[in-house]
Amino acid sequence: MKFLKTLALTTALAATMLAAPAMAQEKIALVVKSLGNGFFDAAAKGAENAAKEIGGIEVIYTGPTSATAEGQIEIINSLIAQNVNAIAISSNDPDALVPVLKKAMDRGIKVISWDSGVAAEGRQLHLNPSDTNLIGETIIKLAADYLPEGGDVAILSASSTATNQNAWIDAAKKILPEKFPKINLVSVVYGDDDSVKSTNEAKGLISSFPNLKAIIAPTTVGVVAAAQVVTDSNLIGKVNVTGLALPSEFKQFIDNGSSQAVALWNPIDLGYSAVYLSHQLIGGTEAKPGAKFSIGKVGEITLDDTNSAAMAAPFTFDKSNIEEFSKIY
Repeated sequence: MKFLKTLALTTALAATMLAAPAMAQEKIALVVKSLGNGFFDAAAKGAENAAKEIGGIEVIYTGPTSATAEGQIEIINSLIAQNVNAIAISSNDPDALVPVLKKAMDRGIKVISWDSGVAAEGRQLHLNPSDTNLIGETIIKLAADYLPEGGDVAILSASSTATNQNAWIDAAKKILPEKFPKINLVSVVYGDDDSVKSTNEAKGLISSFPNLKAIIAPTTVGVVAAAQVVTDSNLIGKVNVTGLALPSEFKQFIDNGSSQAVALWNPIDLGYSAVYLSHQLIGGTEAKPGAKFSIGKVGEITLDDTNSAAMAAPFTFDKSNIEEFSKIY
């Protein structure tokens, strides 16, 4: 009899467990500027990695076919209707998306921006890939690491009015005497992110400064142009080209030795970090100035007065990893 009672109780418990609904998964939408972009496909890979680490998360990877605010607004409205738990967006327009993202937040959906930000009233926090000072220091370090005795370097920028480029260069200039006293910045020139003009400016630097050891180009157009000039001028091993570059565009110059290393943001880490941040907001962590958030293996961030933070220093590409990342973006 005791055995039968125990069996009945066990059967009842099993039936109750089977009848109970499974724990609901968090739905985090990773909304990108446009689909079919290798940079964002890599971010989606990072998002999936984070979801597996945390567990209980479904990542919805989505974006418009062309990089427009209108396309993103349509997608966000669809996500609101699906009642997702969080939207993590790289925006096509910081202001145009605010009304629809406010609507999402009013429905209880957590909203963050990453990579390309949304105005503060349209999100709870923003994750920059890096910050101005880190970028400024990195572009100098990329040259200094391969100049143990120091030497003359020059910067080939985009346009003279590019706000971000000018801020990075100012940060680089400030860090020079403190951390890189042997590096002598001889000139800053502007190629306007035009391949022909950037090529001519690079040639001009080499002609004007015969002791030039490195050209630093914090622009993906300029860095390719400068590396091509060094290659064509048989200056490989004499002038090192570095800066910010897409691995897929720049691999050939790492391979041929005209560059030792370049840097850019790691999109895999960006997508990974976006999921970690979204998950913590869903769990009740409040986004406010001074708040600290974990971004998993990438580290930890502290929000500033605008509820923004920088992920990390730019990611460096060299002979050890350029092959791998050139296949991604």
